[in-house]
Amino acid sequence: MKPSSFAIASLISIGLLAGHAPAWAHGDAPDQVQVLQEKLPSNAPGKKAVMLTVSYAPGQASPAHQHPGAVMAYVVEGAVVSKLNDEQEKTYKAGEYWYEAPGTVHSVSRNASKSRPAKLLVWSLVDEGKPVTEPLQQ
Repeated sequence: MKPSSFAIASLISIGLLAGHAPAWAHGDAPDQVQVLQEKLPSNAPGKKAVMLTVSYAPGQASPAHQHPGAVMAYVVEGAVVSKLNDEQEKTYKAGEYWYEAPGTVHSVSRNASKSRPAKLLVWSLVDEGKPVTEPLQQ
């Protein structure tokens, strides 16, 4: 029997949030992160590929975080301000994208607008059993 998308998304969300519920990297709003799919690629044993969206309400930001796997992010809607490692903050508008190597410190991730929503499409390749996102350890 094939599990439903809702069941898979629920399990992934629980796995992503386990032990970090109040401080998970992309906030604690229940609908802010939506897992679209998770696959175990046959050409990358021990890895899982995850595609998800991150929606930011006007003025919303995420706490500082990092990703144990590689991440590619694409701005679908609005504009997002991002700061990776020691680089300067950069504003990415709809249609722009960036890459984060495993372990990159993502100290700033926020909606650039106080009046319009923003949305990211995120793809990550991470070790099986690891979360896509971890709060930054201070």
